[in-house]
Amino acid sequence: MLRILDRYLLRELAFGTAGSAALLLVVTVGGTLSDVLSKVAAGRYPAGVMLPVLGLRILDALSALLPVALFLGVLLGLARLYRDSEMHVLGSSGMGPEGLLRPTLLLAIPMTLLVGAISLWLGPWSAATAQAMVDSANRSVVAAGLEAGRFTELPGGSGVLYTQALSPDGQRLTRVFVASERARPGHPPEVDLVTAARGRMFVDPQSGDRFLALSDGHRYSGTLGQRGWRLLDYRRNVVSLDSIRAGTVDTAAGSPHQQGTRALLRARAPADRAELAWRIVAPLSALVLALLALPLARQQPREPFYGRLLVAVLAYLVFANGLGIGRAEIMAGRRAGAWLMALELAAVAVLALVWFRRQHGERRVRGRLP
Repeated sequence: MLRILDRYLLRELAFGTAGSAALLLVVTVGGTLSDVLSKVAAGRYPAGVMLPVLGLRILDALSALLPVALFLGVLLGLARLYRDSEMHVLGSSGMGPEGLLRPTLLLAIPMTLLVGAISLWLGPWSAATAQAMVDSANRSVVAAGLEAGRFTELPGGSGVLYTQALSPDGQRLTRVFVASERARPGHPPEVDLVTAARGRMFVDPQSGDRFLALSDGHRYSGTLGQRGWRLLDYRRNVVSLDSIRAGTVDTAAGSPHQQGTRALLRARAPADRAELAWRIVAPLSALVLALLALPLARQQPREPFYGRLLVAVLAYLVFANGLGIGRAEIMAGRRAGAWLMALELAAVAVLALVWFRRQHGERRVRGRLP
């Protein structure tokens, strides 16, 4: 059963954390949306999967966003109490450092568990799901927005497809036109123009690639501005939509960030070990930052808050850069990076607790009154 004072302090810290998380989430959504829109405009992402991919990427970003939100929330919540002299009144009433540490841990421990769940499971799952969704949609010109009587850009932006009529299931096409471009190093791009009376889309059950089977048409191949174009009449022609977009879609399938935590535990590659270390550090950093915010938030009633906030931001930057250096060392194949990250977490936690204890400890009288 929580005391009234614990509930009051916990509510103040929770409101500060929620406000900080909302502000950081708006910034994250704006940056992620800009990145997704740029890839949709470049043809790397089909427009039909923009919103699901945006949501999955935001979920993946929460493992880095929530520790910062907790740090700022505890800092801002306690700073308001100090600025309004409430903490000084509570201290003079007999509340010791344990009374402030307890509600902070009541908020930080569940947040640490939540960040751990996102970092170790939900984040990799959302990244892998978003990439699989993009890959699946890129194999389907229907998902890319194919409509009858309208030129549709092929996934990857390397060509266009036109059909006069389209069946309701999106599999059968009538009067088809396909224009694609193939580039070879040191040669001008070669253009392929394919026409057909009918077309049917199907998926290879073994490879999962999507093909377009065309019937009764013509194929023109050549280089724009040059002679020697080739003409081919055919009864049946199968066009691989995956081969058309090969090399044009930016994909990170199979990257360490998209692998499960169990797979990373068995991996020995430096990049995999660096990703595993970063996932473990993320929840621990949330707890350490919450402890660090306790001494940084203390101020006098008339002391400007902006100086404390600047010191807190600089402390976070040093902390985050130290973890980044450790990750880079692990990625370079040096085991010292893991020790660096562990020592930094332990050192910052001990420093925060000792600093906080000294702030609330009994002060010695330097001299005697005459």
